[in-house]
Amino acid sequence: MYRAPGADLDLVAALTLGRDVLGEGRYETLVCAGQVDDMPVLTFTAPWGMDDVQWVAPSSAYVRFLASGLLSAGAWDVEAVASYVAACPGAHSHWSAQGIADLLSEGV
Repeated sequence: MYRAPGADLDLVAALTLGRDVLGEGRYETLVCAGQVDDMPVLTFTAPWGMDDVQWVAPSSAYVRFLASGLLSAGAWDVEAVASYVAACPGAHSHWSAQGIADLLSEGV
């Protein structure tokens, strides 16, 4: 976030409202995605909407990372994960389900 490390962030708004914009940077919007074991789950994103920027096709390493994470959750098989990821914005029309399935099978 282009800030010096070591400063504590005020998380009150993110925890009570579910979202807080700390600045204009790419990773300066905190989102509370819920709780796990009574602990808040925070993530970060950009303050702009997904249609406000030009889309860039995700790299094979990024697609493999996301798809592998979904696959490791155990709810879906390779075909379901590959189909889901291929239909996501950004990947759609750049990655096929077969291409993603091939990424998942590399190195196995």
